[in-house]
Amino acid sequence: MIGHTDFIAGLWLPLVTPFRDGRLDESSLKRLLRHYQQEPVDGLILGATTGEGMVLRGDELERLVTLTADTAVTMPILLGLSGSDTHAMIDKLHRTADWPIDGCLIPCPYYTRPSQAGLVRHFRALAGETDHRIMIYNIPYRTGVNLLNPAMFELAEVGNIVGVKDCCVDQAQSFDLISGKPEGFSVLTGEDALYFGALAQGADGGILASAHVETRSFARVHHLMAAGDLIEARQIWRSLVAVPRLLFQEPSPAPIKHWLWREGLIDSPEVRLPMTGVSDGLAAQIDAVAGRQAA
Repeated sequence: MIGHTDFIAGLWLPLVTPFRDGRLDESSLKRLLRHYQQEPVDGLILGATTGEGMVLRGDELERLVTLTADTAVTMPILLGLSGSDTHAMIDKLHRTADWPIDGCLIPCPYYTRPSQAGLVRHFRALAGETDHRIMIYNIPYRTGVNLLNPAMFELAEVGNIVGVKDCCVDQAQSFDLISGKPEGFSVLTGEDALYFGALAQGADGGILASAHVETRSFARVHHLMAAGDLIEARQIWRSLVAVPRLLFQEPSPAPIKHWLWREGLIDSPEVRLPMTGVSDGLAAQIDAVAGRQAA
């Protein structure tokens, strides 16, 4: 069983899934992977929220993982898996057991809003059915339920539950989580706009969709904060803070895909329904910023 010695920290990228004409765009995926292989990214998340995992078929998800592994990516990979049925989630873990991944990012069951005891039993059941690392994804504004710190600390004692992507958006809860977590249990913020503050509180890093662009600067903020250089980290963050504001004006990942398409990293900004492309107004804003950076 994998344990807490497998520490997750730094800047992780929840990779977009490129589409073209309704299909997985394999050439764009390979281009993205080669690009981020050269960037200071500590790990990848595949098929999660930013990767439009909810609209990927099972065969597409497997192909996404296989292509990533075949592109000789050396970064660790977590696979996004979600669902409200504990037994169905166990089936997903069994089906993906032999895939070339290092673990899974799993949100709380959505819509059903189980009790704290139900959440603990759910994640314990999942952890007992896999040897993969499990990172919990606590994002109550999407799932409808908040995994509170007492339950989180209980789950943190499970050997292969190694951390949490924290999107609770309650700064007091996040501070108490970071302060009280056991050694070796990772807390990474998933709130791009709160990245600097989370690091200042002691978070171990971030899983940031915005880091598809300005990747080196996002990574630099983490490195400087870890080294205790608050002043330079704050200066870089001030130059970055407008990026998540721009990229989250409209539902993600459409703005990110538009920016990546504008930069030539993907061949199409296509998203799948119910997601839609960016408005003309936001497209013009992104084009202006991306154009200045390319100049």
